Amino acid sequence: MKNLNHYVAMYKAQLDKGDILIAYNQLVKFVMKLRVDFIKSLSEKYSFTGILHGYMDYTYFYYSNDFLKKKKLKLGLILNHSEMRFEIWLLGNTMSIQKRYWDLLRESTWNKNRKEMPKYSILEAVIEDEPDFDNLPLLSKKIEKKLVEQSNEIISVLKKLT
Repeated sequence: MKNLNHYVAMYKAQLDKGDILIAYNQLVKFVMKLRVDFIKSLSEKYSFTGILHGYMDYTYFYYSNDFLKKKKLKLGLILNHSEMRFEIWLLGNTMSIQKRYWDLLRESTWNKNRKEMPKYSILEAVIEDEPDFDNLPLLSKKIEKKLVEQSNEIISVLKKLT
């Protein structure tokens, strides 16, 4: 590993160019708008938390309903920056809950090819693999539709297992 001064210089050089800063800010604003839109259109089904920023790796917010809350679970809409795609994650409120549900869902559609539990979640489902950021209204509609479909499927499987 190179020294930190090297990485900081590279980081500053990229920020000075401006493109990364613009892209990051626009991506975060888009996820913020998704959250606001979902609050308006899906608040009868889910409650939503605020936006959380990772270390330039993920931008996300959690959402849940009464069923998930009783199970100490939540879902997250994740913008995975390194893969540049949108994902839904199922998460537990604690690591022991995550491990319990990982065991229950290990052979599920979402985890069948995994040898070990994901680092931060119980399962991860890609809902938009190649987002077109030049058409944000259409992208928003696609993400909302897939979020609802995938969330319904995850909750349906959970209800059968518990």
